[in-house]
Amino acid sequence: MTAPILLVCATEFERAFLPADTPGQVLVTGVGPVDTALALGAFLAKSAAPPSLLLDFGVAGAYPGGGAEVLDLCLAQREFFGDLGVCSADRIEPLDEDEATAAVEEPLDASLVNRAWQILADRGLSPRRGNFVTVACVSGSRRRGLILARRFDAMCENMEGAAVARAGRRFAVPVLELRVVSNLVEDRDRSRWRLKEAARQAGHAAGLLAAALSFAAR
Repeated sequence: MTAPILLVCATEFERAFLPADTPGQVLVTGVGPVDTALALGAFLAKSAAPPSLLLDFGVAGAYPGGGAEVLDLCLAQREFFGDLGVCSADRIEPLDEDEATAAVEEPLDASLVNRAWQILADRGLSPRRGNFVTVACVSGSRRRGLILARRFDAMCENMEGAAVARAGRRFAVPVLELRVVSNLVEDRDRSRWRLKEAARQAGHAAGLLAAALSFAAR
């Protein structure tokens, strides 16, 4: 019997928009890379059989010029730890090799991302594909957004995806990440955010993917 998919999200708010009949298990990790790594690592370490897939879903902020707009559905091709390095006023640089050996980049399986894209496209959705950045501190200015977008050639940021990808690699479980843009990364103005609509669309898309991939694995 194939192990179930594990759907991963940061908050109960995002979980609430998953369809009731979504197959698989759901893990709400808490916000940020630390809580995500702890919660997911503990779950996988104690699992008798690892899940067949980690499906990370939720909302994101889109970078200026990154190719995504508010309420766009996005699939991650690569995840980056955006805060791991040296941050100056106008750029972010990696740590010197003699300072740390931690990897900043987490690539996702291209064939799996392409398969997910096709599943969603066949159901009338129009997902975008690109690089995501995981931050421990949400970008509250257009300037910081531009710095991260340039550094990682990225379309959007979130607070958990790279931790999910790292845990998946550590426990040899494939990972997909989908997010819907709730806001642009600009000088902070929450009145312009569309969190509920974005979370609803993310839950809907995650449910479609989980159903299609669970059915295909039978």
